This record gives sequence, structure tokens and C-alpha cells, in this order.
Amino acid sequence: MALRKPLVLASGQMQQLQAGDTLDAPQGGGDVIVLTNDEATPVVIGAPVYSDANDGFKKARANAAATKNVTGLVSISPSIANGSTGPVLTSGVLVATTAEWDAVAGTTGGLTKDILYYLDPATSGKITATGPTTVGQYVVQVGHGISTTELLVRLKIDILL
Repeated sequence: MALRKPLVLASGQMQQLQAGDTLDAPQGGGDVIVLTNDEATPVVIGAPVYSDANDGFKKARANAAATKNVTGLVSISPSIANGSTGPVLTSGVLVATTAEWDAVAGTTGGLTKDILYYLDPATSGKITATGPTTVGQYVVQVGHGISTTELLVRLKIDILL
């Protein structure tokens, strides 16, 4: 397979990336699968999802056995529309803006470095820095913050309280 140079915009004109130039973009990486959004609405970047059918997903929530098995986090900005396919990060680093993380984690200013994030038991498709403590809820670790814009996705085995 041939190596190809990416196309970039330079002064409003499309051209191949020149020797010595670099791309200025957030870098993430990890294992990604492509699934179909089976929700009635778009699902935003960073939202934890579970597999509900062959190659399909819905927003995960830590309050029931059927919705607690996090497959990964939506990894395309801003969202995956209903009935559309898109990438879901199953492990690795997910990069999103602080505003995008605020929408998923209920924070202000993005994520906090070295804080563990869990699947939210109260709201589908959300994460929280406070692990569930109520009997009947599941403790599902999603990952930990490595900066205000990056989450190291580490899905951990859940525990029923």
C-alpha cells in the first residue's frame, strides 16, 4: 500500500502537507468500533454507550443490569445522529473540548486530572466523578482524567451495590 500525504488548507487553498510541516490537531488514540445509534436523538461525544443490538448502541446508565455494560464512549464531535453509524472508543484516550466534557460530566471547565470517572446512575449517557453509593446501582469505572480535555478510557468490571 502506498504512503499518502494528507490534504490541508493553507491560506484558504487545499494542498498536500509539505515536507517539514506538522498537523495542529488534538491527538487521541485507542481502539474504536463503528456502531449505529439506536437512540431517538443524537448522542454526543464522550457519552458512554452500551450495545443494545447487533452493531447498535444506546446511552448507558448505572441503575439497571440491562444498561450498565459500557461498550465505550462516543468519539466523534459533536455527535452521532439517530440511525447513523459512528465511532465508539473502547479503550485509549478520548479528546474533547472542555465544553463537550462539561455536557457529559456535569462539570465546569472540563475534566480534572487524576480523577476517576464513573457511569452515572441518574442520567443515561453521562459520567460522574462520584461513584454510585445506593443499593441497586452499579459501580462502573469509565476512565480517569489526564487533562481538562482528555480522558483515558479504562472500562472496569462493575459491582452491584
